[in-house]
Parts: sequence; C-alpha cells; structure tokens
Amino acid sequence: MNQLANKIEYRVISDWIDKGASVLDLGCGYGGLIALLISEKQVRAQGMDLSDKAIQNCIVQGLSVFQEDIDAGLSEYSARSFDYVILNQTFQQVKRPNFVLSEALRVGKKTIVGFPNFLYIKARFQMFFNGKVPVTASLPFEWYETPNLHFLSIADFTAYCKKGGIQIERSAFTTKNKTVKLLPNLFAETGFFLLSK
Repeated sequence: MNQLANKIEYRVISDWIDKGASVLDLGCGYGGLIALLISEKQVRAQGMDLSDKAIQNCIVQGLSVFQEDIDAGLSEYSARSFDYVILNQTFQQVKRPNFVLSEALRVGKKTIVGFPNFLYIKARFQMFFNGKVPVTASLPFEWYETPNLHFLSIADFTAYCKKGGIQIERSAFTTKNKTVKLLPNLFAETGFFLLSK
C-alpha cells in the first residue's frame, strides 16, 4: 500500500470515489491525493493550485495540473464535467467559499469537502485557558501565518448545507489517525462531506 494511503483523510476520500472516475482536485497542493487516486482507483484526474512550487512538484510526478485561482471560478468547465470535485483543506482558505462551492457542485456530479474543525475540543481549551487563537495538529499555524480565511465548525458547515439546499450524502470525522463517531463537532479535528446538489 502506498504510504500516503495511511493518511486517514486520503483513505476517507478514496473510499468515497468510484474506480475509474473522473476527478478534479481544487487546491491539489503537491499532488499526493491525486497520485494515490490514480494508483489505487485508476481515476482520470486533474489538479488545480496557485502555488508555483506545488505545480512544479505535480508536473515532476507526471500529474495533469493547472495553475489557476479557484476563487475566479471554473468557467472553462461545463456542468457535470467530472464525477467528483475535491476541496480538501481548501474550502476554508478561499476568499469566496460560497461561490467556489457552488462552482464545484456545478462542475462535479459529486463534491467532497474536507476542512479543519475550528471548534475541536483542544482548540476550545486553548482559546478558553490561554486566551489565544489555537494551534493544533489540524490548525498548525500561528494566527499571523495561517492560510485559513474562514473559521468554521462541523456544525456550521452542516447548517450551511441545509440552508443552501446542498445534500450531504455521506460524512466522516477524524482525529489523528482514527475516525470519530461521538459528538464530532467537539471531538473531531477534521470533517469530510460528500455533497451533491
């Protein structure tokens, strides 16, 4: 098994994707998830990222990637161009999350969103006892270095989906390298959602 497959977030996402599917990974970073999905699920994948370094790393691996700002939209893609669009650790970093998610839902038959839960219990304790913005495994940056622009919880996201008429087909919640079943808004560091419109 590929070493990246041991990352629980990659296992959750991979389990939700059908073999041979078409995938667009928005904010693909260094291409670890795309490479895993190609290797284990034989997907047809494209990635998109802003970082020169990330794009170069993906190209070296032979991955199909484009340097684009996903906040500008996905106008070059027609509706339902992909079986899955992935926003893993990207949704909370974009300037216009509502627009980006609506574009992902338009372009993909299904959309997978994964983000850090800002109301994870350790973060709550750090804010309460230290009086400072938390730094945790899923939020490893000081406030002045964080790429995160939007601070949401699992409960915030589920309410957002309900209000927007977005169907949550599946969800999973993780902490460290295990899944969380009980009170995920409190005990999960990361939430994952399989969505459709």
